[in-house]
Amino acid sequence: NHREHRTRFLPSVEMTSIMDLQKLFDVIVIFILLGLYGFVHSVAASEKVKILFKKVFGKLIAFYRFGFNIFAVVGLYLIWDLAPHPSLQIYKLPPPYDYLVLIPQFISLAGIIWCFKYICFKEFIGLNQIDRYLKNEYSENDLDENYTLRIEGPYKFSRHPIYFFSIIILMFRAEMSLFYLTMFISFTAYFYIGSYYEEKKMVRLFGDDYRSYQKKVPRIFPFKI
Repeated sequence: NHREHRTRFLPSVEMTSIMDLQKLFDVIVIFILLGLYGFVHSVAASEKVKILFKKVFGKLIAFYRFGFNIFAVVGLYLIWDLAPHPSLQIYKLPPPYDYLVLIPQFISLAGIIWCFKYICFKEFIGLNQIDRYLKNEYSENDLDENYTLRIEGPYKFSRHPIYFFSIIILMFRAEMSLFYLTMFISFTAYFYIGSYYEEKKMVRLFGDDYRSYQKKVPRIFPFKI
């Protein structure tokens, strides 16, 4: 009887191990896909690529920002839709706690709207650039975006407040799966990596003014560790 019980138990253990390996493989695939996406996204956002694009296509660089944003959204959608979704639920909040997580999400959404009081939304998504091109107002020196040093409003507390509020929205969730957790970790890592390269560009553009700003204001989370 003991031998029969052990024989029935071993396949179950082996199946569990196979399922665990499959989940691990799925997580690795998601990290690889998002890593490739982040790499292409960063290269496309680099000044070298934009300058090369302008050398080849001239003032059509005015359409670069809008096209870049379309690529970013479509790319993320395809990864979200086509990537493996490991079937492991980490937690699910019962009522009324599942509604309480909406509070920090709505506050963070309001924070993002606050950020756009200090950012031209049409410039951010690339519509202003196209409008300037159509009106023949695009400067020979312009690339894909007019940069300004923002140190007011939410930018007094975080150098990248949109990243901060986005992390809060993504973090507070009523139901957490392994797939979503993997995506959340990847997005958060990319926000930090992306902010590093963004700030190198800002230092080149604004010099000591931006270096002074870096010393006074935290990178993403509005407190210094």
